[in-house]
Amino acid sequence: MNDKDYSANLPEMLLEKAISAGAQAAEVYQSSSLEKPIIFEGNRLKQAETSQAEGVALRLWRDGKPGVAVGYGPIEPSVLVEKALAISALNEPETPRLTEGGQRDFGAVGEAMPVEVLVEKGREAILLIRDHFPEVVCEASLSCDVEQVRLVTSTGLDYRSQDTTLSGYISAELVEHNDFLCVDDGAVNRNQLDMVRVADNIIQRMSWAQKTAKPVIGRVPIIFTAGAAGLLWDTLCAALNGKRVLEGTSPWREKWGDRVISSALTLRQDPTVGPYSCPFDDEGMLTQSLTLIEGGVVKRWYSDLTVGASDQRIAGLGEGSTGNGIRSGLGGYPTPGLINLLITPGELSWNDLLASYPEAIVVDQVMGEGGDITGDIAINLELGYRVSQGEIVGRVKDTMVSGNAYEALAGAIALGKDAEWSGSTYTPSVAVDGLSVTG
Repeated sequence: MNDKDYSANLPEMLLEKAISAGAQAAEVYQSSSLEKPIIFEGNRLKQAETSQAEGVALRLWRDGKPGVAVGYGPIEPSVLVEKALAISALNEPETPRLTEGGQRDFGAVGEAMPVEVLVEKGREAILLIRDHFPEVVCEASLSCDVEQVRLVTSTGLDYRSQDTTLSGYISAELVEHNDFLCVDDGAVNRNQLDMVRVADNIIQRMSWAQKTAKPVIGRVPIIFTAGAAGLLWDTLCAALNGKRVLEGTSPWREKWGDRVISSALTLRQDPTVGPYSCPFDDEGMLTQSLTLIEGGVVKRWYSDLTVGASDQRIAGLGEGSTGNGIRSGLGGYPTPGLINLLITPGELSWNDLLASYPEAIVVDQVMGEGGDITGDIAINLELGYRVSQGEIVGRVKDTMVSGNAYEALAGAIALGKDAEWSGSTYTPSVAVDGLSVTG
């Protein structure tokens, strides 16, 4: 048996050996990736290569006790089964939850891009930035990633899919008169990669940052660009997580059907759009479109098999998995996670959004993490601007924005129509009241 055949048959071999060794239930999650990373440093091409990786995770239950073992590259099935059994002996019993189903190939999504084209796109973008700022030093990474996933269970399910994603990121650094400026931007897409737009975004933001301005201190409107708005949505996603609701750590546990944030906000999940495809989750459940918040009202929690099977009397839970069981890594257990979050944009252009406020602060890039499930925010601005009389007048330095995300999003907000993908989140720019600025 050659290596290709061995890899293709590995899930069946692992399941057979696991059941023969006394496991009552088992699943195999197999992943392989082909990456073509292009790296630029100091404005020049440094690296263009192809890398491939394969990994497999075996999860089994013997006497109701779960065990997980992970292997990479060539794997001896017996060794992996023994490791999983050894781990299971240390765990407490639980109810195995596996999805039933037959064989299904969901096909391939996305188109690959040749290395030569990626290199040219990177060079073109860097040259465009340097035409406007000759002293800038750029680093860039572009990649075409192909990922294949297969999930096989002892209950007869055998699902597989393939997803091709294109990505490109540029970091532009400028040092002048002891002042350091770094502006980042990027794009992730499925069938095309517009690095000219990435370069144009960086040029615009560097232009705004050429002058400095004192920040407005106190409680002032804060405008989050599409690239920075994710720290607000992360907090809301945590509150909508069925596991957090079940544990009682979500502040919205008793708010099912209530308006919890501004009526201007609608959040939904759609696994069929955007740069990432996910026809089934890591537990074999088919993914689906979900309206999580509509007009500020909580409409849906998202859950995995365990949370969906809860018998606790909590509104919106116990109705089964929503197809959101996601592994944090090969060795992780599935837990609720969102797939392609979309925030419905507003009707204001970027200039109209700025013109809505006599004084404001724009948050563009932040240092460190944003808020957590408590909603508390305390972020240092890596890149931010002052708005005066509806226009950006310069970059602010040594500035911090703090407050609470829930409170800010429950008050008066304004949404731009400039929605774009930031990772797996489709978000517009958003302006909120209720946060404070210090500096």
